Amino acid sequence: MRKGRTYPALLIYQELADMACNKITAAITRKFVGERPIKALLDPYNPIGSTAHVRFNTSRTDRWETDARRCRINWVVLDSDWEAEFCRVAEAHPRVRAYVKNHNLGLEVPYRYGSETRKYLPDFIVLVDDGHGEDDLLHLVVEIKGYRREDAKEKKSTMEMYWVPGVNHLGTHGRWAFAEFTEVYQIEADFEAKIRDEFDQMINHVVAEKD
Repeated sequence: MRKGRTYPALLIYQELADMACNKITAAITRKFVGERPIKALLDPYNPIGSTAHVRFNTSRTDRWETDARRCRINWVVLDSDWEAEFCRVAEAHPRVRAYVKNHNLGLEVPYRYGSETRKYLPDFIVLVDDGHGEDDLLHLVVEIKGYRREDAKEKKSTMEMYWVPGVNHLGTHGRWAFAEFTEVYQIEADFEAKIRDEFDQMINHVVAEKD
């Protein structure tokens, strides 16, 4: 069913048609979250990454010297001042156990934008104590955004509808979640809210099982 004065001729453009199909597929997937689990297909040659394998030289002067108690890599190469602010918040947050910038780490997420297949490289991975204990920390994938372009919506949808549920369903790589921060001055508050949301979900799940 067409809405908003959409003309059938618009669907002649392949990219627009593919974008519409992607949104329909995402809506169907969202409807059946929890009923029909997403199956994740890992890279057969490099299924697991580690900060232990990250080693590179850089001539970039825009960088953050990390706290060794929070990050195994001694420098974060910054793409914006917002990322430096995020590093400051992450290192000071009482529930953060470790974090790393996804630079030469190898974490890539395939997604579709219109007719194109692209690769999305999230900005950070943060290990968070959300109440499950030190042996079951939450892996929080974080994207730092300034101007939010149209493809950012597809990245967010891919992470929330496919990647995170798929990896969590495997059950062999811990628990994962995704957060997108778009306001630098709200990072600290948003970070706190994200942790609170994850904790609330955990409590609600336990209560539901007992009922």
